[in-house]
Amino acid sequence: MDYLEGSICGIQCLMLVDTCANVTLLRTDLAQKLKEKLIYTDPNISLKTATGEKTEIRGKIDASIEGGSRKFHLIIYVADITDSCILGLDFLQKFNFTVDLENNEIRTGGEKIPLFSEEMKSRQEEMKAGQEEMKA
Repeated sequence: MDYLEGSICGIQCLMLVDTCANVTLLRTDLAQKLKEKLIYTDPNISLKTATGEKTEIRGKIDASIEGGSRKFHLIIYVADITDSCILGLDFLQKFNFTVDLENNEIRTGGEKIPLFSEEMKSRQEEMKAGQEEMKA
């Protein structure tokens, strides 16, 4: 699994690049930090996860997504997911991204944006936890 380092509406996060996901999703706890942007949707809408489980869509957000030196705007859905954010096909296709797994990058508009593996994600999370402990 490959992750893009960036931010959603100013909140730093690692976003899973998932070409099998039809839509872009933001985890519920992160969306709650953006309360003023959250648009609640009909509670009967659900989606099937990669593991075959169903999860409810809790709302949507008109979000600015930053990756590399670029900023993108997209309506993203809010759900109880494990990753902070999943960048789905809606995002990748709307902004004409090419996913290059061989070189661990995605490209759009002439810009190459590096992707991080699951292992790198774990290391970054450990480093952030260590930095927060030092602040306390």
